[in-house]
Amino acid sequence: MTPTRSAESADRSGPPGSRGLGAQLERHQVMIYLVAIGAGVALGALLPGAAPTLEVAVEPAIAALLLVTFHGIPLRRIGAALRDGRFLLSLLAVNFLVVPLIVLLITRPLTDSPELLTGALLVLLAPCIDYVIVFTALAGGAQDRLLAATPLLMLAQLLALPALVPLLSGGAALGMIEPGPFVQAFGLLIVLPLVAAALLQRFAPRLDLSAAMVPLMVGVLVTVVASQTPRVLDAGASLLPLVPVYVAFLVLAVGGGIAVSRAVRLETASARALTFSGATRNSLVVLPLALAMPSPLVPAAVVTQTLVELLGMVVLVRVLPRLLRTPRADAPRADVHEP
Repeated sequence: MTPTRSAESADRSGPPGSRGLGAQLERHQVMIYLVAIGAGVALGALLPGAAPTLEVAVEPAIAALLLVTFHGIPLRRIGAALRDGRFLLSLLAVNFLVVPLIVLLITRPLTDSPELLTGALLVLLAPCIDYVIVFTALAGGAQDRLLAATPLLMLAQLLALPALVPLLSGGAALGMIEPGPFVQAFGLLIVLPLVAAALLQRFAPRLDLSAAMVPLMVGVLVTVVASQTPRVLDAGASLLPLVPVYVAFLVLAVGGGIAVSRAVRLETASARALTFSGATRNSLVVLPLALAMPSPLVPAAVVTQTLVELLGMVVLVRVLPRLLRTPRADAPRADVHEP
């Protein structure tokens, strides 16, 4: 399920024991991630007082996970990825044309609940810039292209959200979007891990961090879910109308990503990256915006999307490679193998 290490990165391989452990974890990673999510829910429910401490650890945990992810990408390929105009235009089209149309359609049942509607719009209209790269890598997608596009996605959502959220909410969220959380998250979750990965590739070329990927993902899942579960439990049944909305978004966004990728004839790895970008949202970045809202239902709505999305992503890393297969003719040129 994970990308095959390219010849360019193979010389960083560590001891055979570490590669064997990593391979064992990778083979069972979907079940491991489901158990981690369950453990996070149990921890958050049984120890709600630990949530504030765990919340502080969320961003550092994601940063560490992304450092390992970036370290596995030959970073010299990022320049070439930035020149892939067809992929970048498709990425913008999916996230800022297709996704808003989907969101407009599926959030109509929430119009009688302004707090739920605002929270849902805030999170569903913001494309992910952090752990989407990890899930794309796990599914054999073009994570280097997605990594190269993160500044563009961040800038585009910073410009689009102040217009889209009030427009689709009927003006209820006017003036709520601030750039601070986006810039902070981009620096901590993208720039710092990327620079650290580049330095490690340059000065420790034989270092292999691949065996740390699954344990770090487990840590992120447990930390995120446990830190946010108390908010969801406090809101209780009032959040239930959001669940079918978020599930419908995942299904329709995956379908939209696949349709666009086929329409523009993207190769398989890029199509997988495009689809993950459309389906994965920026919940951890927009959560501070939601917490600043006067109603506690707004951040609870964002957190509910996080929980639904994490479950959906664990399933999608298994399903999407079967929906978007690499043609046999492409196999010699592909950087990934089918799970």
